[in-house]
Amino acid sequence: MAVDGSDNAARAARVATAIAGKFNAQLIVCHVIQTPFYSFAQDGLAVPADVLKDYIAAAREDAKITVEKLVEVAKASHVTAVSVIQENALSVVEAIVDLAERRGVDLIVIGTRGRTGFKKLLMGSVSLGVMNHAQCPVLVVR
Repeated sequence: MAVDGSDNAARAARVATAIAGKFNAQLIVCHVIQTPFYSFAQDGLAVPADVLKDYIAAAREDAKITVEKLVEVAKASHVTAVSVIQENALSVVEAIVDLAERRGVDLIVIGTRGRTGFKKLLMGSVSLGVMNHAQCPVLVVR
């Protein structure tokens, strides 16, 4: 299950927990911290290292809180759950798909949209990308 702290991810977490409980499966709660694209030098412009370091530290703390909360909810439902926080990812989609392949995941559960705010889109770019690239089934929860 891939989560980002959004309402859609919370709904996906409830569904993933129910499925894992029904099939006595382990739940992997994953959060990806993407390296901001603007952090790379371009035309002499780059984000100062201390600003990027502060961003990553804040994102790590936010991810830890989000993931640990969902792991505890799963455990309260008697579902075995582990957390994975993937840092320094250039692509959220690639990080999720690679994790699923490395861990032999049977099903990826993901929300339709995250925090991007593009409410007019039917499906978010991450969920669509995961659907297009994953080697296992993907359940997208609205």
